[in-house]
This record gives sequence, C-alpha cells and structure tokens, in this order.
Amino acid sequence: MKIYLQLLLSGLLTISACAEFRLWTRSDGKPAELELVSVSGEPGAKSGEFKMRNGKSVTLAAAGLSEAGAKLLDEWTAPPAPSAESATSNSSVFDEALDGNLLALKGKRLSALKDFVKPTKYDLFYYTASWCGPCLKFTPSLVDFYEANKPDSNEFEIILISSDSDDDAMEEYAVDKKMTWPHLKLSRAERFKKNFKHPGTGIPNLVLTDTAGTLLKTSYVDGKYIGPAQVMSHLGSLLKK
Repeated sequence: MKIYLQLLLSGLLTISACAEFRLWTRSDGKPAELELVSVSGEPGAKSGEFKMRNGKSVTLAAAGLSEAGAKLLDEWTAPPAPSAESATSNSSVFDEALDGNLLALKGKRLSALKDFVKPTKYDLFYYTASWCGPCLKFTPSLVDFYEANKPDSNEFEIILISSDSDDDAMEEYAVDKKMTWPHLKLSRAERFKKNFKHPGTGIPNLVLTDTAGTLLKTSYVDGKYIGPAQVMSHLGSLLKK
C-alpha cells in the first residue's frame, strides 16, 4: 500500500498543480482526498488550506505531510482566475452535487468520470432503475435521442439518478441499455433528491432544467404524471432553435 501511495504521489508531482481533488498523505502515512485551495508561508515552512469532499476546510502544514506531499505543497502555484465570461458559462447550481460524484460507462464497467464537460444550457435528469418495467421500455428511446443529439454538442447533458438498491444493479442496467451518459454515484442519489426536490416520485421521470436549476419541463404537470417522452421531445425542440 505504501509503495502504491509513493508511486501515485510521485506521479502527481509531474503534473501542474491546480485546484482539483487528489490524494494527499500525512506524515503518519494516512491518506486523504483533498483539494488544495491556497498556500501561505515561506519556502520550506508552508501551510496549505484544503477543502474536503464534504465542503469543510482544513489547514495542513508541510511538516504534517509526507515528503512528497510537502514538496508538492512547496511547488504549488495558484491557478489563474477564470475570465468573467468563462465563469458565467461554466457555472451551474448543480456543480457542488455533481463534481467528483459522476460515473461513466467504460466497456462493461461504470468508472469515475474525471473529464466531465458541463453543459452550457440544459441539464436533463433521468430518474430511473433497473427493476422498473416502464423504465426498461422507455430507456432505448432516450439512448437513441442521446446518440442522435449529443455528438459534437455541449448544450445539454443527461445525468442518471438511480433508484437501484446496489451499485451492481445500476452498472448492469447501464451496460445492458448502453447508457453512456453520466451517472450520479448511487451513494449520492438520495442526497441529490432531497436537495433539489424535483417534481414527482414515480419513474421513469425526466426533469429538464437550465444550468441555474430553473425547471423547463418535467414528467409531472400539476401533480399529474405525463411521462418522460414529452420532456425528451421538448428538449429536442429547444436544441433545434
């Protein structure tokens, strides 16, 4: 395990240090996944302010990190501030919930999605599950829609929110139906549902929003279930404008 951590941290030192979650190891050998936000102090005696996955902050001195971690801290430089235009176009109300918590189909496995490209206009959330008969019937239509509209387009993205009971079932469903869009980690699904409270409890359920989270079309109208097909069709009409 120690050899693996040393190799991993050695690899990190060859990468330009920028704001992202990565593995840091304390001087006692315990690892933690943190995002380095800022560095203060003099060379050889610097301290870093880190953000944890739960949003909390922690300060660690170079002396409290492994030799490789202390070197990375000492060499860190703040990334350039994004322009006002890029910050506006790339920001989303869903960033905190999705960043670092997405999976994507790679072969026959759902693996961590590290190069997620945020949509510029629309998020389409697909509430579904492998055990849902109507979902199994509808999903191929959504796959066809995605394959027809997604290539070379960054205006929208589909995010799957699963109601499966375990990761294996969610993965088998993705493989069987060839769902190549991002999937929210199952461990984050209930929190996402609680935080955003999108209309409806039944599935299949499509919820279309803009990047600010404004509802544009859902599978429920005034509490009545109209199904996901109309939502998919509405997005199609928006993409043609």
